[in-house]
Amino acid sequence: MDVTTTITAANKAMREKHISSEELVAACLKTIEGRNGELNALLGVSESALAEAREVDARRAAGESLGPLAGIPVVLKDNMLVKGWTATAGSKILETYRASYDSTVATRLKQAGAVLIGRANMDEFAMGSSNESSHFGAVKNPWDVTRVPGGSSGGSAVAVAGGFALAALGSDTGGSIRQPASLTGVVGLKPTYGRVSRYGLMSLASSLDQIGPFARTVEDAALVMQAIEGADPKDATSASDLETFAPEIASRDIKGLKVGVPKEYFVEGMDPEVKARVMDAVKAFESAGAEIVEISLPHSEYALAAYYIIQPAEASSNLGRYDGMRYGFSKTGRSLADTYERTRGDGFGAEVKRRIMLGAYTLSAGYRDAYYRKALKVRALIRRDFEEAFKRVDVIAAPTSPTVAWKIGEKFNDPLAMYLADIYTVSMNLSGNPAMSIPCGFAHGLPVGLQLIGKWFDEPTLYRTGMAYQAMTDWHTKTA
Repeated sequence: MDVTTTITAANKAMREKHISSEELVAACLKTIEGRNGELNALLGVSESALAEAREVDARRAAGESLGPLAGIPVVLKDNMLVKGWTATAGSKILETYRASYDSTVATRLKQAGAVLIGRANMDEFAMGSSNESSHFGAVKNPWDVTRVPGGSSGGSAVAVAGGFALAALGSDTGGSIRQPASLTGVVGLKPTYGRVSRYGLMSLASSLDQIGPFARTVEDAALVMQAIEGADPKDATSASDLETFAPEIASRDIKGLKVGVPKEYFVEGMDPEVKARVMDAVKAFESAGAEIVEISLPHSEYALAAYYIIQPAEASSNLGRYDGMRYGFSKTGRSLADTYERTRGDGFGAEVKRRIMLGAYTLSAGYRDAYYRKALKVRALIRRDFEEAFKRVDVIAAPTSPTVAWKIGEKFNDPLAMYLADIYTVSMNLSGNPAMSIPCGFAHGLPVGLQLIGKWFDEPTLYRTGMAYQAMTDWHTKTA
């Protein structure tokens, strides 16, 4: 069984009895056994995966009507709870924590018949752009194991790129789905904020976090979204009355579609070969009948600065719950304050400590107005930029990352250089817009991602545009 197949192709093969779900899951488990030692993408594998696959096969044999994810192996980032599974968020402080309940996305995947096959490695508490800050070691890029896969959802991206699963879930706070998707040559979608419940996701920055899928094709990503999206009474920020998208009947025709190209996204510092591949994709849209419109997002130059004030501020608040008193790693001290200090001092890694201190500083008396409140004003201006742009266009096309995957260790000790890797992705977390990275070619022999940005809750237009592009090209069929 080809473990780099698509969900759509696997469904067809299972319906026609060419393969069983058990055979598909077994093939993925064999690939994990053979490659995970080198790639370090998964922190754990489900012991019940084969039994769950056999159960799906039995239901199919009994003539039950099954959904498009029935029997499909899926990986979850290790900051999403699955009852009974260890959940570490890539941190020593949660090394012994075992989830006591399912996240909403885990519940919905199970209801859709998906086989949850394993836990993906990640940057510690999703703080990172390279997957090097994990307490459990760096994840390697399957295209070149001396290079990073991107972060913080690098393990999830590699799980799909490396054939460990047909789909995976990641979380995206500042680009943590789209950037690793770009660097590993797969599709990664950050939905509109509120489209997917965050219940059971370990919070980094609550106003920015969003769960989304990795897959090989846009159609597959849309199928996963069908299963996990929708209102949830356990998450007050989740949205209701969402449009359901059926990719199997979607049009691949983009004639007349207005595609915006932001001039601020093609500036000095971007790899010329990456720029060339992205512009090739824009030309492909034009040749298919789309109208290309130059647009301006004038406040995008301030997005990174605003993001690295808002995100650490929210993180410093959210991570206060890890005190060694209730769950996870604990180191007893001479007093309560000493216990906190010892637990967090030994339990958190350097990047987490850096952001907690930065966030606590910007929220402290005398600095809150100077930094945090000003960053919120910039956030409002960035959202307004998108509102104005979408009065003229239907979708925006831009780079996902300014470069291809870099060498492991190259930027790890330079936080500013690492933060700049997110320069094209953070704006959409600040504004809440949906955005998706799809493969659009290679530069220096490594994958390049095209980022498509949509109107709020208009994922269907992103799917239509992405599927049209994949119908014209074959970059998504290339495997590491």
